[in-house]
Amino acid sequence: MVKSEVKDICFGTLALGQKYRSLALDLAADIQQYSPGTTFVVLTDKPSDFAHCSHVLAIKHQQQGVYPYHDKRFVIAEAIARFETCIFIDADMRILGQVPDEIDWYSGITARSGSGIIKHNQEKKRDFEVIAKVAEKLELNLENVKFVHEFLFTVKRSAGREIEFLKHWDAIAAFFELNGVYLGEGNAMGLAAAKAELSVQFDSEDRFPFFKDRIEKIRISKGQADPTEKLAYFDRQKALEHPKLSKSEKRVLFVRRNLEKVYRLLRLRLTTLENFKFYYW
Repeated sequence: MVKSEVKDICFGTLALGQKYRSLALDLAADIQQYSPGTTFVVLTDKPSDFAHCSHVLAIKHQQQGVYPYHDKRFVIAEAIARFETCIFIDADMRILGQVPDEIDWYSGITARSGSGIIKHNQEKKRDFEVIAKVAEKLELNLENVKFVHEFLFTVKRSAGREIEFLKHWDAIAAFFELNGVYLGEGNAMGLAAAKAELSVQFDSEDRFPFFKDRIEKIRISKGQADPTEKLAYFDRQKALEHPKLSKSEKRVLFVRRNLEKVYRLLRLRLTTLENFKFYYW
């Protein structure tokens, strides 16, 4: 890896809604403890929740996608406009130990894990059909496209190719959602990177210790971790993700979410009409 002459790096995440703002506040405390002096860029619907965190750059953001998964691209856009490198980390993760002062990354995308996009989607017929359509429109050979696991990855400036990457992600995200594919932003990232000729590297070496519930469960199932060692982190996440709500609060939340979804679907169809040939032809 090529060393950066000046440390110019941040963490970034998306925190929409009370649940994810609460989770992100725990993560913010971890960053302050284990990576002091590092800015944490948070796109959120309520920046005031982070006002007491001097190292957090909280940017007002309202959900743009039908579902929020592809909104991660706006975090990357805000972060790399200010820093050479952004470490994107899901809001429900925790950092458990010291982050080295000097972490050198490849230019482009460095993901903790991933695979070829064909291999990753070989059992997802519907998703693969949409992916193949996008690849055809973008004139991409899927044999050369990668899938990126999106819970922890880094984007480093690469002579402007990162800007092209974000532009293509915009278009691909809309195409996916128009066709009912809402998950799998790692597929969109791989396609956008291939079109922008932005390099994608996989680096399984953990540069700092972290907690991610899904990864920890895999480690436990393989006998690689003590089931009780991270119990406090599991319990804390469960408490924040599933707050106790009254029946009336649950009904209001359900109705609001569905109305917002309908609105975003209508907005998506209207905005994509501007490029009818790409999205509908």
